[in-house]
Amino acid sequence: MKTLIMVRHGKSSWDYSVSDKDRPLQERGVNDALLVSSKFNSQAENIDAVFSSPANRALHTAMIFTRQLSISLSLVQITNELYDFSGESVFDFISNLDDSLDSVMIFGHNHAFTHVANSLGNTYIDNVTTSGLVQLNFPVNSWNSVTKGTTKQTIFPKDLR
Repeated sequence: MKTLIMVRHGKSSWDYSVSDKDRPLQERGVNDALLVSSKFNSQAENIDAVFSSPANRALHTAMIFTRQLSISLSLVQITNELYDFSGESVFDFISNLDDSLDSVMIFGHNHAFTHVANSLGNTYIDNVTTSGLVQLNFPVNSWNSVTKGTTKQTIFPKDLR
């Protein structure tokens, strides 16, 4: 069994004259990430690895989650493949994951994450919101065998307020 937990970065700010990769989280983005990670913490299973887009907003969201879930920073890796908006690089990333990893958490962007969630899960999701979490389970032993799985849960900030 393979488990993929996808988290879209928190709400980011457009108030600064910085590159897309350097945009920071808004206060709401921080608060929503804390809200969702706290809810997920009550039911989180063992997570073998965490991967994040190099974008500031995604990495900051990943740090909030890893702290809330008490995940060692040694399990966190930054990968350019998750700085993707279409989903194609995310699909490649998933299929190339090491099979010794059973449960993986990834932090990235839309429209990629909504596309991946709808392509690989069995529940249609109109939009993976900022700080939104989608957990998918796959009854396979190898990541390159992942096709259609089960959408085990979604946690969106608006549902927790």
